[in-house]
Amino acid sequence: MEWTPLTASQCAKVAALKRAKEETSTMNVTTIGIDIAKNVFQFHGVDENGAVVLRRKVRRSGVLDFLASLPACLVAIEACASAHHWGREIERLGHTVRLIPPQYVKPFVKRQKNDATDAEAIAEAASRPTMRFVAVKSAEQQGQSTLLKTRNLFLEQRTQMMNALRGHLAEFGIVAAKGPANLKKLEDYVVSCPESELPVSARNICIRLFDHVRLLDWQVEELTARIEA
Repeated sequence: MEWTPLTASQCAKVAALKRAKEETSTMNVTTIGIDIAKNVFQFHGVDENGAVVLRRKVRRSGVLDFLASLPACLVAIEACASAHHWGREIERLGHTVRLIPPQYVKPFVKRQKNDATDAEAIAEAASRPTMRFVAVKSAEQQGQSTLLKTRNLFLEQRTQMMNALRGHLAEFGIVAAKGPANLKKLEDYVVSCPESELPVSARNICIRLFDHVRLLDWQVEELTARIEA
């Protein structure tokens, strides 16, 4: 029997039936894992029996519209950069959001790591009854977290600057005790010591570092006051 290719109208009907079937399956989704690492998000959805009913890539700009078209379900995301933002936005659509630490998702990656397997692993991890989740932070909580992280960053930078100062000056035989309290004495000595002990080029660089430390001191104090207010 000779095979006859489908006509254009028949192809359109087949495509329509396929889309309808996919849409019907998608409406049965109960858990979705989303990989948000790139500009195109990978979705992996399963129904209440664990059967896969959704595998789709969605551009970042269309994510919320797509999720708004789905029934309320559990949406799982790795707790990585921008996860709290997406968690808040998705919760506004009526979905339940679960953020999972990346180290808890990794054991569920079954095949070669890519966006699809990551999304599948996130969905599977979310279904485990003993899984530990990260609470979605409100915008206010996220703002407070930003203050704390920035303060800690400035503290680290201040320590780096002070260590650099001591390291540079030690090369000229100028040694001072550690700690911010001894820094003023060290600065006074650097400014007044003879050129034979500390060349002008080195002195000027150290003065810049002292200025940087003072700026960081002010930043740390200002942020600490805001955190404790």
